[in-house]
Amino acid sequence: MSSVFLILGSNSGNSLEMLEKATGLLTERVGTVITSSSIYRTEPWGFESADWFYNQIICCETTLSPKEVLDIILNIETELGRKRTVQTTYESRTIDIDILYFDNEIISTENLQIPHKHIKDRRFVLLPLCDIAPDFVHPILKKNSLELLYNCEDDRIVTPYLNLPKCLPYPYMVIEGVIGVGKTTLATMLSETFNAKLVLESFDTNPFLPKFYENREKYAFPVELSFMAERFQQLQEHLIAPDLFHDMVVSDYITEKSLIFAAKTLPEDVFALYSKLFHIIFAQLPKPDLLVYLYASPEKLKQNIIKRGRDYEQNIELDYLIQLQDGYLEHFKNEQNLRVLIIDVNDMDFVNNPADYHQIISLLQEDYSPGVSIRNLHISDDEL
Repeated sequence: MSSVFLILGSNSGNSLEMLEKATGLLTERVGTVITSSSIYRTEPWGFESADWFYNQIICCETTLSPKEVLDIILNIETELGRKRTVQTTYESRTIDIDILYFDNEIISTENLQIPHKHIKDRRFVLLPLCDIAPDFVHPILKKNSLELLYNCEDDRIVTPYLNLPKCLPYPYMVIEGVIGVGKTTLATMLSETFNAKLVLESFDTNPFLPKFYENREKYAFPVELSFMAERFQQLQEHLIAPDLFHDMVVSDYITEKSLIFAAKTLPEDVFALYSKLFHIIFAQLPKPDLLVYLYASPEKLKQNIIKRGRDYEQNIELDYLIQLQDGYLEHFKNEQNLRVLIIDVNDMDFVNNPADYHQIISLLQEDYSPGVSIRNLHISDDEL
């Protein structure tokens, strides 16, 4: 008996049903499925499409040869409606089945490459592979699945498909935190999991931001004013008008972020003027039903900032991150009418570890009262 690892993918038609049908046919014709990964929702790799993929890896025991398994796979794909074209670019498909590993064999022919040549380059392969075979060693690269995932440079979003309600109990949710904590990544993952409208801060369009990090005193006011105008225009567009296609909105910033940052960067008299303008402008915008604050130590934040490599962020001092963290926590003390959930993510990796992401999902399903709720946090209420 040999063990063959297969990855299944679909982004056309009823994808979940297609994965189930393909697994059934593979069981009948290739061999017993001895283990299978979770199903993942995956950003398309190699081409643009509004329809994301559902992916899953299964491992079968088989008495067949690699060539025989390949022939069966091609027949199953055709049977399930896949139509192959002559174009060389990637495209949407009803079903796609690829051989990743066949025991420890190394095969290189015109029609068959084992191990699959893109294993190390694709997060949507490595994440489910780590579910079922974290210690399996690539016979050519001599690294196991976890090591390959750690070194993978693919930044496309891959999120576990969860059997959850279509929406969380909070129609308008905000994910917040200091620079580098992962709020945009988590907001994006949640929007994919729950088909929510995603509202992301457009910091890359602020012309004063790089200049601010070089000379804060000179550019503090224009950068904060520019952010305030951009945030108001964006939230007015996405929150006021009804949306027929989404029951939920997920954003990666709160409007009060303007005040929190400005209080740390502007002189007192200038901040007083800025605060007055802020309250006039944002008075009519709705408040989030739940504000989720991701807490990480300033040292952890600095590590993340260095790792993601944005040039204009590399000179951010640790003291500045501490000030921002203190500003957020101080602000929450005065927010009596808003539900605030603080989650410690210092020891979490919700991008690469599905268990951590599942834990966050579970926390977001709880019923919170107005005020601050703390989960998984290693600091006391007094420190807040």
